[in-house]
Amino acid sequence: MLSPEVTSYLETLIPKREHEIEEIEEYAKEHDVPIMELVGIEAMLQILKLVQPAKILEIGTAIGYSAIRMAKALPNANIVTLERDKERYEQALFYIEKTNTAKQINVLFGDALHLYEEVANYGPFDAIFIDAAKGQYLRFFEMYEPLLNKNGIIITDNVLFKGLVAHAEPIEMRRIRSLVKKIREYNEWLMAHPSYDTVILPLGDGIAISRKRGEQ
Repeated sequence: MLSPEVTSYLETLIPKREHEIEEIEEYAKEHDVPIMELVGIEAMLQILKLVQPAKILEIGTAIGYSAIRMAKALPNANIVTLERDKERYEQALFYIEKTNTAKQINVLFGDALHLYEEVANYGPFDAIFIDAAKGQYLRFFEMYEPLLNKNGIIITDNVLFKGLVAHAEPIEMRRIRSLVKKIREYNEWLMAHPSYDTVILPLGDGIAISRKRGEQ
């Protein structure tokens, strides 16, 4: 992962965001809502601009930050995003209206593990973004990747988990130790997947970019 000094330097080079976007960033900071780190989301948006997906599925809306950033960066894209926390779901709807992105973003309330049939009505998708419960990453991938178009991409955030996946020292907290184990297993499974080519970028909290190989 990048050093704090390099990350801070890169953040100074990123153009100032719209007032409404910075308001969401500040809300997330004040209320401990996990959103993508600035360098990470800028990298993801650049990748999506190159791919130009028409339909995006996001697993894990939180307060709508990533969905709104994707909508702003890709004005011709439609985004379906899933959130199970009622308070965050409602906050996401508020910010989506405030940023005038409601025409592009459809927020579905519920657990992603139970929404497949509803989500399938909106597919297939050109890109899938996984940024929800880290312990369920493999299940999310396996459940929703059948809805991905040929040559589509799947982006997974937090795959380096603050660098803990690379630590050799034992982790004392049981919950964190379990999450690290699951993320390591997911990363190894993903890198060895026979149908996808994957690269992990040490930006933000670690971003995995998986490209579907298409029909063999």
